[in-house]
Amino acid sequence: MTEKTALITGASRGLGAALAEKLAPTHHVIAVARTTGALEELDDRIQAEGHKATLAPMDITTEAAMAQLCRGIFDRWGKLDIWCHTAIHAAPLTPADHLDMKDWQKSIDVNVTAVGRLIPFVAPLLGTEGQAVFFDDPRAGEKFFGAYGATKAAQIALARSWATETENSGPKVHVVQPDQMPTGTRARFFPGQVASELSSAKAEAEKVLALL
Repeated sequence: MTEKTALITGASRGLGAALAEKLAPTHHVIAVARTTGALEELDDRIQAEGHKATLAPMDITTEAAMAQLCRGIFDRWGKLDIWCHTAIHAAPLTPADHLDMKDWQKSIDVNVTAVGRLIPFVAPLLGTEGQAVFFDDPRAGEKFFGAYGATKAAQIALARSWATETENSGPKVHVVQPDQMPTGTRARFFPGQVASELSSAKAEAEKVLALL
């Protein structure tokens, strides 16, 4: 029987890590993130449960690295069953007329351009039977969320277009809006919020996987 595979982009922490751990019993997880240490900690947890993962410490904005990764997936497994994209750049909150151009450009590079590049790379691996999942966090138009809100909205617009285009042919593309979780991104935006008032990443991962 062909081994099932799951690609998690942004797998080192938060929802991405929770999805990787939940998928590991049934799929070989390819975990992508920039932070090697956090990926190794994820791998330790997966191995402790008797499962295996492939770590890919890469920057999703590097085209050559992503092309090499996808070619490597094809050469080893021939396909992907699931792609969950949780990678995000959360620029500091600031008024629109005080945008830092480095943060603005990084937001575009990570949240929009990288996704526009990854979809054509990953789509052939998913074929007609695979599934892709994107995560909405609608902040567009909220005060001080200019860079994050605008680029996240652009990412989700692209994902929704792909979902509509493949509705009858596959792959199945999901856009979900998880409940707020005590992640690093959330802490940057709302540093005073009590973690116990939020949903856990594991609980949200379970909800996502129930869709698949």
